[in-house]
Amino acid sequence: MCTECGCSVGGAEGVGHSHNHGHSHKQGAYETLYHNPQLNDEKTISVIKKILDKNDHEAEHNRSHLERAGVLGINLMSSPGSGKTTLLEYLADVAPFKFAVIEGDLETNRDAERLKNKGIDAVQIQTGSACHLDAFMVHKGLHDINLENIDVLFVENVGNLVCPASYDVGTHLNIVLVSVPEGQDKIAKYPVMFRGADLILITKTDLLPYFDYDIEAEKKAARKLKPNVDILEININDIDSIKAVADWIEFKRKMR
Repeated sequence: MCTECGCSVGGAEGVGHSHNHGHSHKQGAYETLYHNPQLNDEKTISVIKKILDKNDHEAEHNRSHLERAGVLGINLMSSPGSGKTTLLEYLADVAPFKFAVIEGDLETNRDAERLKNKGIDAVQIQTGSACHLDAFMVHKGLHDINLENIDVLFVENVGNLVCPASYDVGTHLNIVLVSVPEGQDKIAKYPVMFRGADLILITKTDLLPYFDYDIEAEKKAARKLKPNVDILEININDIDSIKAVADWIEFKRKMR
């Protein structure tokens, strides 16, 4: 059992399942000792390195799979309730591209069913107690998606601002959502997630009058972590804000 987040050990391909919390494996995690004393022994670090190396290898395989099909892969991440599934539902009405979704949740098929009801090809992955998707899970989902019929594949990760940041699932871009009701501290508290974002969406901005939330301060915090990150404000009552997200994705797709 992972003492940091509680997801079960014993992941894909029988390798075991562990985490690099607080540091992305792309940012020198293997040379960084963990703050948890239980994770500071050489044997544990060696196991974690092996797990992440195998995950990265599978992630490259996933990316190659998408590129051969001419599909842009996007990892969609946020805490629970920030609006990932709702965003996808609304994108279905305005996006100039065709897309499918690999949906990750601990339990239930509810989000995948919501997307299917909008006519979106969606595959549900139930992770059990694992708090994020990994490249092996996504690879299995890829086999249930007809890539020839789509332009974009969204991987809607498990709602969590910690673990998904450390696992490359084989996509090309990261979009991270943060909602106004979550409070004005999430970007500073979870820097690894937001440092890896290509686009940050500040959602539920229609609720700004009801919360003590300085949106410009949050943008400043994001750009302190990553100066060139794109940031958009969205809410479902403003369809133009949803179209702006679709336009951003379409621009990135055509630039590939």
